[in-house]
Amino acid sequence: MSKLPLEGVKVLDFTWVIAGPLITKCLADYGATVVRVESMARPCFLRVSGPFKDRVVGPDNTTYFAYFNPNKYSASLNLKKPVGLRTARKLADWADIIVDNYVPGKLAKLGLDYESVKKINPDIIMLSTSGQGQSGPMAGIPMTGMILVALTGFMFFSGWPGEESTQPFGPVNDFITPSFGVPAILAALRHRKLTGEGQSIDLSQLEAGIQFLAPGILDYTANDRQIGNVGNSSPDAAPHGVYPCADNRWCAIAVFSDNEWKSLCTALEHTEAADDPLFSTFPGRKRNEDELNKMVGQWTIKHTPEYIMLTLQRAGVQAGVVKNSRDVCEDPQLKARNHFWNMNHPVMEDCICFGEPSILSETPARLLRPSPCLGEHTEFVATEFLNMSGQELIELLSDES
Repeated sequence: MSKLPLEGVKVLDFTWVIAGPLITKCLADYGATVVRVESMARPCFLRVSGPFKDRVVGPDNTTYFAYFNPNKYSASLNLKKPVGLRTARKLADWADIIVDNYVPGKLAKLGLDYESVKKINPDIIMLSTSGQGQSGPMAGIPMTGMILVALTGFMFFSGWPGEESTQPFGPVNDFITPSFGVPAILAALRHRKLTGEGQSIDLSQLEAGIQFLAPGILDYTANDRQIGNVGNSSPDAAPHGVYPCADNRWCAIAVFSDNEWKSLCTALEHTEAADDPLFSTFPGRKRNEDELNKMVGQWTIKHTPEYIMLTLQRAGVQAGVVKNSRDVCEDPQLKARNHFWNMNHPVMEDCICFGEPSILSETPARLLRPSPCLGEHTEFVATEFLNMSGQELIELLSDES
């Protein structure tokens, strides 16, 4: 079996919830040794969040946590107690990389911030990701994903024209942030290899999310125009939306040219609409968009979304089924690419986590271990990674309880 590209890289993981754990998950999936520090006294929010396997509540029975934390070791350390804190500092000396997504200043109070750690580990690389970064007047304000989605501006663009703004599904910034965090860490590793220097990485989840709102931001800076919420419409396409299908399901359709419009009409056997003066040109379709959407919906409601999707795709028109959770889990394309990894979890037994969307031809990411139970590897980490004595281990385990 091929060696994974990050084997030998040691990561100390002070993260929780989603944004931070997804960064360290990627590192672990490509072979890094990741030790996630947790505490019996204050488990990660995801460990107490459903859905729970078979609806049995417990910190080791939550599929949410298991989904984001395969290939990691869990060491339970109570950082409010001397032995736990000393052990965490030993791990900081052991590590090549530290990742945290606490409120700025929290690790500094424990002597585990970058400036403190580099005194004992001069070439350490430390990535700290938080809502609004490590500096600035608002940096120290704690916030949840929903608040951050509002601050970024996603809610302003979500919803129907003239109606209240709505929240997109989930804490969007949490899933965007790792795409910036992982490359930054790899760049820092490359820099250290060339120069021997470690460094601190300050990753703002607010600033990461704004990258995905570029059209609205640029329109304001260039034209002093606020787009606001536009529902499913697009300034560059018509029809452009989600249309009702048989069995109370939906299909997304996007038409960007007059030729695509003609192809859609032909595919749905309504060729007369292709030359209708109201809809034959893009400006006409935009002027009459409400009527257009109603007409397309009357066509699509007679068929399944799969039929609509395949028929239109064959005709060269962009279309896709609006999938539910079952559809995604059973998607043959995702199965063929091994996107969902089946874990033999020590408590939940059969459950899944997701793989990495980037597949390296020679060294693809793979599942080495299921997501850990809370504190499952405390003894292993203490003895194998830190060479702690039996007496030190007893003291550590007693302190944690």
